[in-house]
Amino acid sequence: MTESAYRAVAAAGLLATEESHRRLLQSIVEVARAIFRAKAASVFLLDDETDELVFEAVSGEGEGELIGMRVPSSTGIAGWVLVTRQPLVVDDLSADPRHARQTAEATGYVPKALVAVPLLADDRAIGVLSVLDRADVDRPFTLAEMDLLTLFADQAAIGLDLLRAGRRARSVAEGGDDERAAVVARVAELLGDDEDGSGLRLLEALENVLRRTA
Repeated sequence: MTESAYRAVAAAGLLATEESHRRLLQSIVEVARAIFRAKAASVFLLDDETDELVFEAVSGEGEGELIGMRVPSSTGIAGWVLVTRQPLVVDDLSADPRHARQTAEATGYVPKALVAVPLLADDRAIGVLSVLDRADVDRPFTLAEMDLLTLFADQAAIGLDLLRAGRRARSVAEGGDDERAAVVARVAELLGDDEDGSGLRLLEALENVLRRTA
């Protein structure tokens, strides 16, 4: 197989894998929103290169419009949760100086309350999971619910970490040499059916190699 063919196979396989991870993240925000009876739920991913938070999954308000939107990583409640790696419940955002109202207005939806938790992978903060505005406005978010959302965050972090590693591997497949493209293509095959986690382990190993040789 030629170098260009390897790259095409690897890139196509990793694109398909990325879509499966996106579906995982979307299912997480949809279930979280339903359980909390919230108006919206979202997952942000930290882009290390640009130091921005990127909307990767949204359910409810802003769904279908916010995916891919970027904000500075230090912005608002999400930025605070990312930097401190601490979960947070805020019942009245209008009274919280950390709330970035102008940024919220830019998204087309200004929440009144939220619960947000950091997404951690190997002690690294890679994103934020937020649930916004309970449909039942008379009942505030509780600390127990924050703990529950942290369980969702554990699963979301897995999906986000796979997205990050997969995108890095795809960049190698699209621009790397023949040998690397072949390795990435094999990773894509493994991730297509990864019940035992072998694909994920190999992808993590590949990511470590790429970091050392970049």
